[in-house]
Amino acid sequence: MPLLIKNGEIITADTRYHADILIQDETITQIGLDLEMDDEDLEVIDATGKYIFPGFIDPHVHIYLPFMATFAKDNHTTGSQAALVGGTTTFIEMCCPSRNDDHLEAYNLWKSKAEGNSACDYTFHMGISKFDETVESQLQQIVEDGISSFKVFLSYKNFFGVEDGELFQVLTLAKKLGVIVTAHCENAELVAQLQKSLLAEGKTGPEYHEKSRPVEVEAEGTNRFATFVEMTGATGYVVHLSCEAALKEAMKAKSKGVPLYIESVIPHFLLDKTFAEKPDHEGAKYVMSPPLREKGNQKALWAALEQGFIDTVGTDHCPFDIDQKAMGKGDFTKIPNGIPAIEDRVNLLYTYGVSRGHLDIHRFVDAASTKSAKLFGLFPKKGTIAVGSDADLVIYDPQYRGTISAKTQKVNNDYNGFEGWEIDGKPWIVTVRGQVQVKDGEFVGDPSRGQLLRRKPQYF
Repeated sequence: MPLLIKNGEIITADTRYHADILIQDETITQIGLDLEMDDEDLEVIDATGKYIFPGFIDPHVHIYLPFMATFAKDNHTTGSQAALVGGTTTFIEMCCPSRNDDHLEAYNLWKSKAEGNSACDYTFHMGISKFDETVESQLQQIVEDGISSFKVFLSYKNFFGVEDGELFQVLTLAKKLGVIVTAHCENAELVAQLQKSLLAEGKTGPEYHEKSRPVEVEAEGTNRFATFVEMTGATGYVVHLSCEAALKEAMKAKSKGVPLYIESVIPHFLLDKTFAEKPDHEGAKYVMSPPLREKGNQKALWAALEQGFIDTVGTDHCPFDIDQKAMGKGDFTKIPNGIPAIEDRVNLLYTYGVSRGHLDIHRFVDAASTKSAKLFGLFPKKGTIAVGSDADLVIYDPQYRGTISAKTQKVNNDYNGFEGWEIDGKPWIVTVRGQVQVKDGEFVGDPSRGQLLRRKPQYF
């Protein structure tokens, strides 16, 4: 069914204007003033007073995630519908095999979990937890299947993490294949030793999680990853950078021309370490890695985002409920790491960046959509509003005022880390390839609409 959106204000990463949008066969076919179409099946949406953004892209999501003897609470049905209600029309999920898993089997398992169950489009970063000839051959097959980004952990020793020699081999292969490598940058050995020392001193509560992964550990990991990227000639992407110390290391590499990109996630812009210090194990809700930091780091992150030094804003969406977080009572190292945010990222970034902060609205669109599309081989099908692009659109109501609550969220979790936070605006209508999936803030569409987005390697 063709769709005509009239009278809205189109805002992309580099343009802003009023126009109508005609959608046919899943794509945008015309953009202009006073568009008409003689078709009795035409659906018309009046977007007067609303912004029209390109569908937002979350570059860092966990949906299916076996982790720390439990599983993340979302499945692809709940996670994708929550994403859409929040304006995210595409997400990139981390496929995370453990060190003992067969990587090709893991990739096929993750695909099978998503296929037919996602309401929005999706793709994967392929996690690599070890490297040998078998894994190398499997990775080549996975790239041929349309996955053009890898993920490595420089933490979680003996589980997800890779050794330095393996990191070098992964980056060398990535350079050869035209694949970008995303990295969780910490120092596994330092974390292990600090955890051991703190527990031995009887410091077992969630407030000690940050002390076991201080900013120096993240800065060292960022510097090490940047060095390996420089030495191999690969392209790197630092995920969920949380602090000024790590930012300085990444910027140092960027200033030398190292092809290194930076992602931060919405919790690190707004939440600080005091949330994880709440009494009666309440702080466990806010345990994530890298941890929430001293509030002073947020000023540096916002400034870097505003200037374009931080390229993207994701979530690292990891929904673990209160009972799961209680697994770490008496030992913070057993608290499942992560916080749900896939539904709230866009509204929070708009509210506290654009509406109440100093973030340019075009930079907002770029960081929340367009840059991810460009870096991960989805542009211009995704990440912009143009003739020929997929009709993934967010008709956004900037006049809406409300608050975030676990009682109304779509995420399959029994708490929200942003409970009670105010939002200025929210998605009114959201389309995925021209089909209305969200209306008036509620999911109304096809729960199996989403497709696996197969991407071609890029030689940066």
